[in-house]
Amino acid sequence: MPAPANASPDLADLTLEELAQALAPAVADAAIFDGWSEKAVAAAAELEGIDPDVARLAYPGGAMDMIAAWIAETDRAMAEALPADMLQQMGFGGRIKALLIFRLEHVADRREALRRALAVMAKPQNVVRAAKLGWSSADLMWRMAGDTAADFNHYSKRAILASIYAATLAVFVDDESENQADTYAFLDRRLEDVARFGKAKARLTGADRERFSPARLLGRLRYPVR
Repeated sequence: MPAPANASPDLADLTLEELAQALAPAVADAAIFDGWSEKAVAAAAELEGIDPDVARLAYPGGAMDMIAAWIAETDRAMAEALPADMLQQMGFGGRIKALLIFRLEHVADRREALRRALAVMAKPQNVVRAAKLGWSSADLMWRMAGDTAADFNHYSKRAILASIYAATLAVFVDDESENQADTYAFLDRRLEDVARFGKAKARLTGADRERFSPARLLGRLRYPVR
């Protein structure tokens, strides 16, 4: 079905996957009032001059497809706003914090849409996909920060960051403090907790000594060194 004559040339020439991301911010705006629904898609399509039937084809999976496209658009915007040369001027922890803060600020004007999105993602049938989306965003943040770990740390870092991000979003949507100060304080505490854990782990494993061995530790507990 052809796009309306008044459609933006940029949008009219996109694939359905590209259109889903391009429309995502407008769908999120409409979701503030209409929820993540076909009505929101139709409103976004009308605003952008796209045939509503074509727009609906971009989200065959319904609400979760709309939310996934919004997350993908946030990922894209983050990568564009924080290029490698900018991040390299920060310490490693500063890079992760900057990436998380960008994501919060990027959706700050659409907190009601975010609240509704989190409710949709928490439904039992959507939990697995929601976890995959969180993992994907965490993976992107670590890669942008310069992480090259390929061992078990690769997975643990992403799991921890995904959980911090999810918990911060849950605080963010209900934060009525000035400039969401409570959210940023919460985020700082979570990042400090992880930093302390990392330092404790480094002491335990002896980064400047031989590699940590659980068997050797157990042996020393049974037969203390005199």
